[in-house]
Amino acid sequence: MIRNEKTRQLIIEKTASIFNKKGYVGTYLSDLTNATGLTKGSIYGNFKDKNEVAVEAFRHNYKFQTAQIQAVLQQEQRADKKLFAYLNHYKNRYDEIFENGGCAILNTAVDADDGNEQLRGEVIDKIHRWTNTIAEILNTGIEQGEISNIDTTKFAHSMIAMIEGSVLLAKILKTPQILLDNFELIEDKIRAITI
Repeated sequence: MIRNEKTRQLIIEKTASIFNKKGYVGTYLSDLTNATGLTKGSIYGNFKDKNEVAVEAFRHNYKFQTAQIQAVLQQEQRADKKLFAYLNHYKNRYDEIFENGGCAILNTAVDADDGNEQLRGEVIDKIHRWTNTIAEILNTGIEQGEISNIDTTKFAHSMIAMIEGSVLLAKILKTPQILLDNFELIEDKIRAITI
């Protein structure tokens, strides 16, 4: 198999939002060839199958979103401010997130949960990373006397569930206010543990 890194990257970038919007099952080879302008042979010359393209597209979507969030987090020092900045990222960019099909973790989790073990494994890994990021922020806040002593993993899971659920409801119902209202509840939870 002849692989070209530039061509692989082009395929990933051109198909990432398609997989995020249509899912693995709903994305056809014709979607890939139409988006990239490449032939079936060119795509399968660079990837062993559609699943490999889907995994790389998911990684691309995740990396893009995570890089934006990390840039926001690095601007803050206090744990509570980092968590508020995290939420503000979603509040300020939900249009862009919705335009790209919504949250890649949520979409891929639903798509892969009962059938695609490789994609499911990727999602589980990213959820663990997300949980660990929030828990680390909280643990640092506890150590620095900014946050009450709480179960940081439990709080992280609750926060992630509220973010994901809010994105889902706001997008499917075309009512962004749902996201904004629910994020106020998350902000209240953060204020309640802030010292």
